[in-house]
Amino acid sequence: MPNIKIFKGSFSGGEMSPDMFGRIDDAKYQSGLAKCRNFVARPQGPAENRAGFAFINEVKDSNVATRLIPFTYSTTQTMVIEMGAGYFRFHTQGATLLAGSPAAYNGATSYVIGGLVSSVGVNYYCILATTGNAPPNATYWYPLPSIYYEIPNPYAAADLFDIHYVQSADIITLVHPVYAPRELRRNGATNWTLPTINFTPLVSPPPNPLVTSTGFTTGRYNAYYSVTAVGSDGISQSASSTNALGLSFNITGITAANPGVITTATHSLAINDRVYISGITTGPTALNGNFYLVNTVPSATTISLKTEAGVAVDTSAMAAWVAGGTVKLAFVRSNLFETGCTNFISWDAVASASSYRVYKLQGGIYGYIGETSGLSIVDDNIAPDLAVTPPTYETVFNSAGNYPAAVSYYEQRRCFAGTILEPQKIYMTRSGTESDMSYSLPIKDDDRIAFKVAAREANTIRHIIPLTQLLLLTSAAEWRVTSVNSDAITPSTISVRPQSYVGSSNVQPVVINNTLVYASSRGGHVRECGYNWQAQGFITGDLSIRAAHLFDTYTVSDMAYSKSPLPLIWMVSSTGDLLGLTYIPEQSIGAWHWHDTDGTFESCAVVAEGTNDVLYVIVKRTINSVTKRYIEQQQPRIFAEQKNAYFVDCGAIYDGTNLSATTVTVSGGTLWGTTEPLTITASTAIFNYPSQADVGDEIVIYSANGITEYHLLITATSSTTVAIARIDKVLEVALRNFATTDYSFARNIITGLSHIEGKVVNILSDGAVHPQRTVASGSITLDRAGSYIVIGLPITADLQTLPAASQMDSAFGQGRYKNINKAWVRVYRSSGLFIGPDEDNLVEAKQRTIEPYGSAPSLKSQEILVMTTPTWADGGQVYIRQLDPLPLSVVGLTIEVSVGS
Repeated sequence: MPNIKIFKGSFSGGEMSPDMFGRIDDAKYQSGLAKCRNFVARPQGPAENRAGFAFINEVKDSNVATRLIPFTYSTTQTMVIEMGAGYFRFHTQGATLLAGSPAAYNGATSYVIGGLVSSVGVNYYCILATTGNAPPNATYWYPLPSIYYEIPNPYAAADLFDIHYVQSADIITLVHPVYAPRELRRNGATNWTLPTINFTPLVSPPPNPLVTSTGFTTGRYNAYYSVTAVGSDGISQSASSTNALGLSFNITGITAANPGVITTATHSLAINDRVYISGITTGPTALNGNFYLVNTVPSATTISLKTEAGVAVDTSAMAAWVAGGTVKLAFVRSNLFETGCTNFISWDAVASASSYRVYKLQGGIYGYIGETSGLSIVDDNIAPDLAVTPPTYETVFNSAGNYPAAVSYYEQRRCFAGTILEPQKIYMTRSGTESDMSYSLPIKDDDRIAFKVAAREANTIRHIIPLTQLLLLTSAAEWRVTSVNSDAITPSTISVRPQSYVGSSNVQPVVINNTLVYASSRGGHVRECGYNWQAQGFITGDLSIRAAHLFDTYTVSDMAYSKSPLPLIWMVSSTGDLLGLTYIPEQSIGAWHWHDTDGTFESCAVVAEGTNDVLYVIVKRTINSVTKRYIEQQQPRIFAEQKNAYFVDCGAIYDGTNLSATTVTVSGGTLWGTTEPLTITASTAIFNYPSQADVGDEIVIYSANGITEYHLLITATSSTTVAIARIDKVLEVALRNFATTDYSFARNIITGLSHIEGKVVNILSDGAVHPQRTVASGSITLDRAGSYIVIGLPITADLQTLPAASQMDSAFGQGRYKNINKAWVRVYRSSGLFIGPDEDNLVEAKQRTIEPYGSAPSLKSQEILVMTTPTWADGGQVYIRQLDPLPLSVVGLTIEVSVGS
């Protein structure tokens, strides 16, 4: 057959499994790839090699795994938190947060948790409020082992990746089933705290409630009152006070008997009256501070007591009574139905209270009768509102086995679920609060919600996901939580329905628009879950089905989502690779690609920095036979100049651009050309002297239009401000004897590379690819000095097309051997292209055209013709590779194929 041409205009199908190579009928086949290694499939169709990672810092302890989690307070204040065994560190804008210079410890100063001090050259973090306890003192102070700011945490290394979190403003809630839930609070740049969450009332109940009555003839009815304090937010409310106490009777004796008999001068008590004992100074003091019911009334001066459970109080084993004590009524006996009768209820102030609410007992329930900002209220027979009752606080998450594993927010409630003892129970705080677990009787709509999912299997709730409706993910199913009769979920309208029976792993999912992406509990695959109007519920689908080879027998250990500049989901695989998914569900775009490096990826997190989202990773590398774990930041792929291209890993930059007010002046010339030495004079000390370490380096000055560069090679230095040099071309008149700040100091020896000691590195020097070097003693030596140099570990980026399929016959060319004669590769801002039929027969596309000698080949945006190595094969595939630290964006590919009969 004659030669045919096949055009491929999109790679947005991403990498596909070998199982799919025969599926030429599949909708994604024509845009799919056989290999997409260290390339990213853009949603518009092109495939571009990924940008590299810059070295930020080594984790505190490289011997154990460490995790990254994001923190976003605002669009301008974001951090990546290094969560290690026993500590947190903080990184932002490509740098690690420093502790700064704390004030020296002062024994007279009161320090609170989170405070920083210095003592004998060591910085300390206050872990317990103290005055006068100087560091070092492990009870009160945590020593910072380096210049970096860090705070302690209780988590073990083995538990780090099972910690789930959710953020609200400047607070991250952290939960794990074997640790009490905590809040990581940002109070300032270097003021972070990690308190356990307090689920008890934020405001204390009013102390010493008292009740008296006036204006009645005969006390015929018992009136019971309780008082609560309302917090300054107007929402939080304390638990009920003890009953307001009425008449008091002095104790004159207590027998040591079963039951013990209490003697008073006189009393008006009746059986089952509720009383309060206090003030016994010597004798059965265990009775103090407790409420009892009157058990018997032997006489007008004696009573015996029983507990509120009905057990007679036995005083026979208690110390003999000597002195003190009162019996107080826990009510007032009066007659509010009598004209002129009033009950006066009073209490002591609570410091943080804005007002107080008073409740009266009726029919076994305390009902609301009034609210005041004062310290007393008068009841003149107010009918209690039994629909408004004092809050009851449930004790939650306070012991081993009762700590939650999942957390989120939904409809102004903070939600917890997945304790060890109650794995299918979910708790939701009172509406509008963070930790109020109170409820009322009868139930109110804004009360806390607690319910158990009734399922066929007792599988732990692993994730709580807020979409338009609340989703619960367990290890075996996906559940939807909705409201039955109202728009909002309330304690009386909650409904839980299963959506599917797949199950989720413990990796924290991500939400894209209104779609959930999560790792399945078994099989290692990644799934999406979104609402489907036809099914009237949420349905789940396998995102990994076309690239199953990346997931089968493996697991995903971490996940993060980047919105901009590309919608990418990043995942860390158990293979040590970083998996990427270009994902736009509304456009049916889901393209897989994978990324490797000289090491293994262990954790990932994404935060916004500027106008884009930035990926941070932890990479486990072997440096000089020693295991190192590095935090690295992916660099932007969009760059202004070719020299700024960043396509190396664990990289570093030398930038010799002068940003100061220092000037250099070139003088001493006659012809001002290459044949005579020139003198460079700096306004401040910039040269090494008497050392001649700068010999071989260059001062590069720029013309006024910024186009022409003049390289002055230093041959000697005569002082710290004067050097002798030779220039590479005739210096223009405007720069002769002219003091300029527009210059760079180009170096030929680059130091500061100890983090990649012994590694072979790629080098981009002033936009040109420099031959590889091996780092020795933390440095490399270049053939020629450079003023802007990017150095790091090489990245090999491979792109391979699927077996060719074209309508050349009824079998679409299958069953025929093929030979690729030529390839036309359309690229955009690219350089460094290798192409061939397979990875063993690659041909470099020569791209230097009109660029002058000594300058870097320009990036190309055009169609490049490459004559490939002739190779007959059954697939007719094309292999593209990028080895250089340069961008390669493949926009389209046309091949000329000879087809066998």
